[in-house]
Amino acid sequence: MPMKRPAAKSRPMKAVPKAAKSRPMKAVPKIAMKKKITKVTVPDDYRVFSAPGKGGSDINPKTTAVIFVEFQNEFCTPGGKLHDAVKETMAASGMLENAAGVAKAVRAAGAKVIHAPITFRPDGADNPNKNLGILAGCHKDQLFTIGSWNADICEQMSPEADDIVVVGKKGLSAFPGTDLEDQLRQHGIETVALGGFMANCCVESTMREACEKGFNVITLTDCVATTSTEGLKAATEGTYTFFSQPMTAEAFKAKLTPAQVDTHVVVQAVSTVAYLDERHQHMM
Repeated sequence: MPMKRPAAKSRPMKAVPKAAKSRPMKAVPKIAMKKKITKVTVPDDYRVFSAPGKGGSDINPKTTAVIFVEFQNEFCTPGGKLHDAVKETMAASGMLENAAGVAKAVRAAGAKVIHAPITFRPDGADNPNKNLGILAGCHKDQLFTIGSWNADICEQMSPEADDIVVVGKKGLSAFPGTDLEDQLRQHGIETVALGGFMANCCVESTMREACEKGFNVITLTDCVATTSTEGLKAATEGTYTFFSQPMTAEAFKAKLTPAQVDTHVVVQAVSTVAYLDERHQHMM
């Protein structure tokens, strides 16, 4: 008889470990998507003229001033430390002679002539940024030193009795730290015309700020100079068109002087009208 195999002992089943209790997930903090923006307001007194400003206005001599920026020996006269750098573009347009002609015409029209020279102490203590850019060069090369011949306004542009000489110009624009804006306000000026040095530096800086302040700004394209023809062209044909009305000295002088009426023609016209009227009366 076949032998019966003993029944296999059943192995005890291992206890299945209980599933670990799920831990509640910590709330993820929301990332702030919006940053608090501090509103910055421009002081009311920064703009001389509120919107829409005076840009594009007709030129009225009574409310017009020409600002001559840095017509000093340092630039204008042989012997000035910067004369050789700018003499080529000066000669190309005859800018010094043109500016002198504008000054004469402005005085004759009853508008204001304003000179804006720049000066520094020898130690550079009054230079607003003496270790950067062009202002660093002014300090290093001792340019426009107070009391020196170099800092004097050149002979061709010497101020006359009723002219205004701006006090305090140390930086690039003729506005910061000076009495320019006070002078313009005091004399009721709405239109400013600009000429001088350099076309793409101090003249341009003054132009931009005058525009922001709401003035009607004119740039005299043949009364400015700089260190290269390329730089001059970029300013007068490019940047100036963004912030001013560029025009030549002759065009500006023409706008200062109202068109002259030919009195002979007027008298003749009046006489003709009177004659025709008289004939008409006789015919009735």
